[in-house]
Amino acid sequence: MIQYLIVSVVSGILFGVMDGLINANPLAQRLYKAYKPIAKTSLNVPVGIIIDLVYGFVMAGIFLILYTSLPSELGIVKGISFAFLAWFFRVVMSVASQGMMFNVPVRALLYTLLTGLCEMLVLGIFYGWTLTPFI
Repeated sequence: MIQYLIVSVVSGILFGVMDGLINANPLAQRLYKAYKPIAKTSLNVPVGIIIDLVYGFVMAGIFLILYTSLPSELGIVKGISFAFLAWFFRVVMSVASQGMMFNVPVRALLYTLLTGLCEMLVLGIFYGWTLTPFI
């Protein structure tokens, strides 16, 4: 249980750091100009930190629930499999919806797909490397 708590907090921090790097860099700022008319002009940092920490707990928990169902005996392979599942349900479906609902450049959508895959792979590998069911 302690392992789960520590990994969840660390992955929540990773979420926040990677989201910042992915969304605040100059390339992202150029690509995401299409969102400017609807984007908030300021961020509530404490709430953002809490959200990222909650994501860390939820993602680590889901990884543990799915652990025995994921392919392979190696934790890293399980983590990569989980990453692709999370990427599909978290990123691909969101990008597909945004592409249908909003006038967003294809390059921005592709950037989101690629960076989302990288983010999920980092987290999945981290989970596979550090988490095993505690039963």
